[in-house]
Amino acid sequence: RKRSSGLYAQFSFCFGKPRYSPKILQMPQPDLIQLKKLASQIRRDIVRMVHACQSGHPGGSLGCTEYFVALYFHILKHNPKFDMNGAGEDLCFLSNGHISPVWYATLARAGYFDPKEMATFRKLNSRLQGHPATHEHLPGIRIASGSLGQGLSVAIGAAQAKKLNKDDRFVFVLMGDGEQQEGQVWEAAMYAAHNKIDNLIATIDYNGQQIDGPVDKILSLLNLKAKWEAFGWTVQEFNGNKIEEVVGALENAQSLTKQGKPVLNLMKTDMGFGVDYMMGSHKWHGVAPNDDELAKALAQLEETIG
Repeated sequence: RKRSSGLYAQFSFCFGKPRYSPKILQMPQPDLIQLKKLASQIRRDIVRMVHACQSGHPGGSLGCTEYFVALYFHILKHNPKFDMNGAGEDLCFLSNGHISPVWYATLARAGYFDPKEMATFRKLNSRLQGHPATHEHLPGIRIASGSLGQGLSVAIGAAQAKKLNKDDRFVFVLMGDGEQQEGQVWEAAMYAAHNKIDNLIATIDYNGQQIDGPVDKILSLLNLKAKWEAFGWTVQEFNGNKIEEVVGALENAQSLTKQGKPVLNLMKTDMGFGVDYMMGSHKWHGVAPNDDELAKALAQLEETIG
């Protein structure tokens, strides 16, 4: 399989549609300037998608943009000519499926489907439903997600299958911090550590907000790092809204694998990052901007592709 990690290596744009040259190479060092430009464009995609249908979840999507940009344009070994089995590739699962706008925008910009399809987000018969699903056969999507607490279990199964198949690639999964209130997460955490699922890299979007308010007020997570370490995981923390930190942390996470323990990233982000009036407020968990708010958001985000 061709390796599509690295920043759009040998990649160019033509009228907003991705175009690959015949040879796709991994860049040894990330181009942080270009990654930042991609993050800005994907944030523009997010707010436009949610505004167009007046529905969706912009806050968490904006906060996790650097994570998805770092994954798909530098870290992952993946192929936009999507194969459901993903043999010989890294796999990515989104447990907190309500932040689908950032994932869809990333997949489109990475060449999985035409970016024009983002205009169909949440519309009837669209492949881009509010929560990702496999029924629509959208390239890049391997499970239906958004029923919180389930994604880690799925990722563990995929990682264990890779080990059984002698496949040395990694499995990544993203969860929300409010999602840590689900009991299934902790059953899965015990299972992964007990069975030494050490090709698994889980990440928690630790923005401190959930749909009803601040996480600490709804149901405090207390010392989350200590909890995951007590469950037998290797844990690291980093700022998820600084692309250089995200890239470095994900590279380091890979170096921590294959040592008998699964790896967890506590990724601290701001909900709504990049749009000043959305930042840090649970209000924007699942509210779409109106026309004026969209204009204000786009004015703060550099247009880099279209």
